[in-house]
Amino acid sequence: MQDPFYTKTKRKKASQFIRFDAWLDSSLYDFFQSLGRGYQTFSDIMAKFKVTGFRRLIVELVSDGLSFFAMGLVLMTALALPSFNATASGEFNQAEDYSVIFLDRYGNEIGRRGIRTDDSVPLETLPTYMIQAALATEDRRFYDHFGIDLVGITRAMITNVRANSVVEGGSSITQQLAKNLFLTSERTFERKIKEAFLALWLETHYTKDQILKLYFDRAYMGGGNFGVAAAAEYYFGKKVQDISLSESAMLAGLFKAPTKYAPHVDLAAARGRANEVLTNMVQAGFLTEGQVTAARRAPATPIERQNEIDSPNYFLDWAFENVKELVADADDSVSFVVRTTIDPVLQSHAEDSVNSILREEGQAYRVSEGAMVVLEPNGAVRAMVGGTDYGKSQFNRATNPERQPGSSFKPFVYATALETGRFSPDTVINDGPICIGDWCPRNYGRSYSGRVTLKNALRRSINTVPVRLSQSTGRAPIAELAHKMGIENDFPITRSLPLGVISTSVIDMASSYAVFANGGFRAKAYGISRITTLRGQSIYDARDNPPPERVLSERTVTGMNNMLRSVVTAGTGRRAEVPGTPAAGKTGTTQSYRDAWFCGYTGNYVAAVWYGNDNYSRTNNLTGGRLPAQTWQKFMAYAHSNVDIKDLPGADFERIDTPSVPADGIGEDGEPVLQRPPSLTPRAGEKLRELHRLFDQLHTSIEVESAPDNQRQAALEDGGAAKL
Repeated sequence: MQDPFYTKTKRKKASQFIRFDAWLDSSLYDFFQSLGRGYQTFSDIMAKFKVTGFRRLIVELVSDGLSFFAMGLVLMTALALPSFNATASGEFNQAEDYSVIFLDRYGNEIGRRGIRTDDSVPLETLPTYMIQAALATEDRRFYDHFGIDLVGITRAMITNVRANSVVEGGSSITQQLAKNLFLTSERTFERKIKEAFLALWLETHYTKDQILKLYFDRAYMGGGNFGVAAAAEYYFGKKVQDISLSESAMLAGLFKAPTKYAPHVDLAAARGRANEVLTNMVQAGFLTEGQVTAARRAPATPIERQNEIDSPNYFLDWAFENVKELVADADDSVSFVVRTTIDPVLQSHAEDSVNSILREEGQAYRVSEGAMVVLEPNGAVRAMVGGTDYGKSQFNRATNPERQPGSSFKPFVYATALETGRFSPDTVINDGPICIGDWCPRNYGRSYSGRVTLKNALRRSINTVPVRLSQSTGRAPIAELAHKMGIENDFPITRSLPLGVISTSVIDMASSYAVFANGGFRAKAYGISRITTLRGQSIYDARDNPPPERVLSERTVTGMNNMLRSVVTAGTGRRAEVPGTPAAGKTGTTQSYRDAWFCGYTGNYVAAVWYGNDNYSRTNNLTGGRLPAQTWQKFMAYAHSNVDIKDLPGADFERIDTPSVPADGIGEDGEPVLQRPPSLTPRAGEKLRELHRLFDQLHTSIEVESAPDNQRQAALEDGGAAKL
């Protein structure tokens, strides 16, 4: 019978957590038990393993060797990490500078800037003895080792120990290239480790010929030259393909110490080093002693190099800085050919105009320096004079933005007024005393004219009128328009802004006035029309630039031309008048006569002229209507001869269709009449050079055909060798 008081309770099942805990405890216990038994077994085996005698010595040496080898690998890996980082970007060291060949607007070379380098010569076109001289002197086992020449290092160490000094280096060509491409010239153990790893990297990523080609292109050869091609042209005035054995030996001798053995530094040392290179070529088995005898007896002679005095150096310095900006993204080359806008004829006469005026009258006015920039209305720089003597001072006064323009700034004020549509050249305004706070500007003659037109006020360079105009238009719009027209540097907007109390440059003033000459479009001054690499790859072409934006309306341009024309015909700039040419412009004189300006233009050219002193000392009452206007007129009279005179909208002038020039070139006053020779377009200049080259080829072929058979054969063989 079932107990009535008995209650059957249902037994709960163990949770999953308790089961997992039990499994984990038992598993850990079994693992540690097995580990203990394994360690005991290993201890028992090692207790029975005993090595004695010579075997133990070997075991100990191997054990210690493996330990040190492992530590060495860790250390070498740590030292190699910077080398791996150097190659991670895939970029080589940038050359110290760019190499730029400058051409004028017609394609003739006018100068160079930067380093001299030429990486366009293929390795297979280099003379065989140039390659042999380099290998015999720098790395005879270049094609046999893997980047690090252990045999060469051992031989160099033995030689240096015997001589008790460093007389022979152990670096391979690959190691030297690694240093040139990735490292600096510091003499440290760390650099040598990096150099070794980088040499191995180069060997795995480039062929031997590619490494040798890079070495010939990137090695410094003294005198600012990088690579054998640039060095051959600089030292011997010829292409590297045409150098002789003695010249090759002299170039190969430069790899070791270019500054020490450069022939223009120490010709005797360079020839002595070249003689050593010839000996190395004999010892390496490339040539016999008989083959190098002639080169020993007639050593190489470098050409005389003098600075090109006639180069437009101020312009080249300015253009070189522009080139650096334009080619900043051209990572695959540092050598460029730059076609500039400079006109050598106009450049020469611009320099003569400034220097002659200073020689004649500079002392009387106590002025020592001048600057001038000539543009075409589109902004192309045709001439730039940055000072009187580049040899004495390389400071470019044409681009220095630290001179006040004075009254030559007033056209910006008048143009702003005309742009509002509320003013015209015939608008009448009061010329009377005016004060803005405690500032009361006065006219040059301390007198006032009452009611005058804007045209008359600008012609006479009245000061109170532009100040009144600035009150009507606001000074901020004047500053904004000045920046749009070409004034690039910033300046404060003050009460004296309408009178030109700002800082600017000659080139910016010329760019700004070009807006009046070209019909109202922005005309930023530029001196570079095209940039290519030595291989002919185009980097920059000015023709690809977007069209210029309009800055002034046609109505404003016509009105400004009319007013600025009157400055030349009947105002402060009368000395700038060019007969038969619609010249317009404005004079400028700053406080204490520190700066004197004339900025003017025609339909053909725009030019800004400045005179002053570098130390900002005052001149002897020099105004813009004197020497600057005279210089401008002297240049423009020459520049507009033998050219079609272009019209200037709004500027009235009497055209002279057939100017009378004496047959003997002598005027009525007995002085020679200076007349500009007819100029060629760049395309015409290229055509003439091509014709000259074809005539040279024709002349050579005629000489060969008319020569005897043996001479003709020799000429043909020489021609074939030259091609090879």
